[in-house]
Amino acid sequence: MENKKLMFKRVREGATVPEYATPGSAALDLRYCGDVSVTLAVGEIKSIPTGLAIEVPDGCAAVVCARSGLASKRGISLANGIGLIDPDYRGELCVVLKNHGSSLFTAHPGDRIAQLMIIPIYHAELCEVEELDETERGEGGFGSTGIK
Repeated sequence: MENKKLMFKRVREGATVPEYATPGSAALDLRYCGDVSVTLAVGEIKSIPTGLAIEVPDGCAAVVCARSGLASKRGISLANGIGLIDPDYRGELCVVLKNHGSSLFTAHPGDRIAQLMIIPIYHAELCEVEELDETERGEGGFGSTGIK
């Protein structure tokens, strides 16, 4: 595993430094930075501040991902699926959460609300062709490989 330096700045008082939960974690935990608890009604979407701005390492992007526990136990996900942080963005990281659950969800200051992963960027060289290479799957789309 290669290490890259992730420069960060606290842009709100009380912002928490992101941490890897375990030595094998692929992503850093992001926490809610605010003075009061924030409640999402069923179906509601809210932008939750982290109090942090980052400088993504050269050749990389940052991806904000949902926390699996919040998704599976409470129905809380990112409204946009994932959040892509381009390397030239320098503003505050905010996490846009949606409550898909069946009850109110409350985030308290300091709660872990999402994860941040640093990934390499590869720019594709686009090459238009008349035919694409054949594969065993071919044009089989949604569900074409079955459940088992």
